[in-house]
Amino acid sequence: MIRLDPSDATLAHADERLRTELIAWLTTVGADGTPKSTPVWFLWDGRDLLVYSRPGKPKLRNLASNPHVSVHLEGNGLGGDNVILEGVAHLDDGAPPADRVSEYLRKYRDRIAQGGWTPASFASDYTVPVRIDPTRIRVW
Repeated sequence: MIRLDPSDATLAHADERLRTELIAWLTTVGADGTPKSTPVWFLWDGRDLLVYSRPGKPKLRNLASNPHVSVHLEGNGLGGDNVILEGVAHLDDGAPPADRVSEYLRKYRDRIAQGGWTPASFASDYTVPVRIDPTRIRVW
Protein backbone atom coordinates (compact mmCIF):
# COMPACT_ATOMS: atom_id res chain seq x y z
CA MET A 1 0.00 0.00 0.00
CA ILE A 2 1.21 3.50 -0.87
CA ARG A 3 1.08 6.37 1.60
CA LEU A 4 1.73 9.91 0.40
CA ASP A 5 3.99 11.57 2.98
CA PRO A 6 2.41 14.96 3.84
CA SER A 7 5.83 16.35 4.85
CA ASP A 8 7.02 15.97 1.24
CA ALA A 9 5.66 18.97 -0.68
CA THR A 10 5.49 17.10 -4.00
CA LEU A 11 3.58 14.17 -2.49
CA ALA A 12 1.32 16.48 -0.48
CA HIS A 13 0.44 18.28 -3.73
CA ALA A 14 -0.26 14.91 -5.41
CA ASP A 15 -2.52 13.94 -2.51
CA GLU A 16 -4.44 17.21 -2.81
CA ARG A 17 -4.90 16.72 -6.54
CA LEU A 18 -6.13 13.16 -6.00
CA ARG A 19 -8.70 14.48 -3.53
CA THR A 20 -9.94 17.36 -5.69
CA GLU A 21 -9.54 16.48 -9.39
CA LEU A 22 -12.84 15.42 -10.93
CA ILE A 23 -11.58 13.22 -13.76
CA ALA A 24 -8.87 10.57 -13.88
CA TRP A 25 -7.91 8.23 -16.71
CA LEU A 26 -8.19 4.58 -15.71
CA THR A 27 -6.10 2.31 -17.91
CA THR A 28 -6.92 -1.40 -17.98
CA VAL A 29 -5.52 -4.15 -20.20
CA GLY A 30 -7.78 -5.60 -22.89
CA ALA A 31 -8.02 -9.29 -23.76
CA ASP A 32 -5.72 -8.62 -26.72
CA GLY A 33 -3.06 -7.17 -24.40
CA THR A 34 -3.53 -3.54 -25.42
CA PRO A 35 -4.05 -0.74 -22.91
CA LYS A 36 -7.56 0.72 -22.74
CA SER A 37 -8.00 4.13 -21.09
CA THR A 38 -11.33 5.44 -19.83
CA PRO A 39 -12.15 8.70 -18.02
CA VAL A 40 -13.67 7.99 -14.60
CA TRP A 41 -14.98 9.75 -11.54
CA PHE A 42 -13.15 8.61 -8.42
CA LEU A 43 -12.72 9.10 -4.72
CA TRP A 44 -9.28 9.06 -3.08
CA ASP A 45 -9.25 8.56 0.68
CA GLY A 46 -5.48 8.68 1.15
CA ARG A 47 -5.14 4.90 0.85
CA ASP A 48 -7.00 3.77 -2.27
CA LEU A 49 -9.31 4.87 -5.06
CA LEU A 50 -13.00 4.08 -5.35
CA VAL A 51 -14.63 4.13 -8.80
CA TYR A 52 -18.24 3.27 -9.65
CA SER A 53 -19.01 1.65 -12.99
CA ARG A 54 -22.06 0.65 -14.95
CA PRO A 55 -22.36 -3.14 -15.20
CA GLY A 56 -21.09 -4.87 -18.32
CA LYS A 57 -18.57 -2.22 -19.29
CA PRO A 58 -15.34 -3.28 -21.05
CA LYS A 59 -13.19 -2.03 -18.15
CA LEU A 60 -14.90 -4.58 -15.88
CA ARG A 61 -14.25 -7.43 -18.32
CA ASN A 62 -10.64 -6.26 -18.56
CA LEU A 63 -10.26 -6.19 -14.79
CA ALA A 64 -11.68 -9.70 -14.49
CA SER A 65 -8.85 -11.06 -16.63
CA ASN A 66 -6.08 -8.69 -15.51
CA PRO A 67 -6.50 -6.54 -12.37
CA HIS A 68 -3.36 -4.45 -12.95
CA VAL A 69 -4.23 -0.83 -13.76
CA SER A 70 -2.85 2.66 -13.90
CA VAL A 71 -4.64 5.88 -13.06
CA HIS A 72 -3.49 9.19 -14.50
CA LEU A 73 -4.47 12.74 -13.65
CA GLU A 74 -4.18 15.39 -16.33
CA GLY A 75 -0.83 17.18 -16.31
CA ASN A 76 -0.34 20.91 -16.68
CA GLY A 77 -0.18 20.76 -20.50
CA LEU A 78 3.57 21.44 -20.43
CA GLY A 79 4.81 18.02 -19.37
CA GLY A 80 4.64 18.66 -15.63
CA ASP A 81 2.36 18.24 -12.63
CA ASN A 82 1.85 14.58 -13.49
CA VAL A 83 0.34 12.13 -11.01
CA ILE A 84 0.25 8.48 -12.05
CA LEU A 85 -0.78 5.63 -9.78
CA GLU A 86 -0.21 2.00 -10.63
CA GLY A 87 -2.15 -0.60 -8.72
CA VAL A 88 -4.41 -3.58 -8.49
CA ALA A 89 -8.17 -3.27 -8.89
CA HIS A 90 -10.92 -5.47 -7.52
CA LEU A 91 -14.69 -5.35 -7.33
CA ASP A 92 -15.63 -4.19 -3.85
CA ASP A 93 -18.92 -5.88 -3.00
CA GLY A 94 -18.72 -4.41 0.50
CA ALA A 95 -18.70 -0.78 -0.68
CA PRO A 96 -21.91 1.17 -0.18
CA PRO A 97 -23.82 2.48 -3.20
CA ALA A 98 -22.52 5.81 -4.54
CA ASP A 99 -25.44 7.76 -3.08
CA ARG A 100 -24.44 6.61 0.42
CA VAL A 101 -20.83 7.82 0.21
CA SER A 102 -21.00 11.40 1.46
CA GLU A 103 -17.53 12.36 0.20
CA TYR A 104 -18.34 11.05 -3.28
CA LEU A 105 -21.61 13.00 -3.35
CA ARG A 106 -19.90 16.15 -2.13
CA LYS A 107 -17.35 15.84 -4.91
CA TYR A 108 -19.77 14.96 -7.75
CA ARG A 109 -23.19 16.34 -6.75
CA ASP A 110 -23.07 19.09 -9.41
CA ARG A 111 -21.86 16.69 -12.12
CA ILE A 112 -24.55 14.17 -11.18
CA ALA A 113 -27.23 16.86 -11.54
CA GLN A 114 -25.72 18.11 -14.82
CA GLY A 115 -25.98 14.55 -16.15
CA GLY A 116 -29.71 14.51 -15.38
CA TRP A 117 -29.43 12.14 -12.42
CA THR A 118 -30.39 12.38 -8.81
CA PRO A 119 -27.92 10.76 -6.42
CA ALA A 120 -30.24 7.74 -6.20
CA SER A 121 -30.65 7.37 -9.97
CA PHE A 122 -26.89 7.71 -10.48
CA ALA A 123 -26.32 4.98 -7.89
CA SER A 124 -28.87 2.74 -9.64
CA ASP A 125 -26.99 3.18 -12.96
CA TYR A 126 -23.44 2.92 -11.55
CA THR A 127 -23.85 -0.14 -9.37
CA VAL A 128 -20.39 -1.72 -9.57
CA PRO A 129 -17.85 -0.40 -7.05
CA VAL A 130 -14.22 -0.89 -8.04
CA ARG A 131 -11.48 -0.40 -5.47
CA ILE A 132 -7.94 0.33 -6.67
CA ASP A 133 -5.10 -0.40 -4.29
CA PRO A 134 -2.03 1.61 -5.38
CA THR A 135 1.30 -0.18 -5.52
CA ARG A 136 3.37 2.66 -6.98
CA ILE A 137 3.05 6.39 -7.52
CA ARG A 138 4.95 8.53 -9.95
CA VAL A 139 4.86 12.30 -9.56
CA TRP A 140 6.77 14.95 -11.51
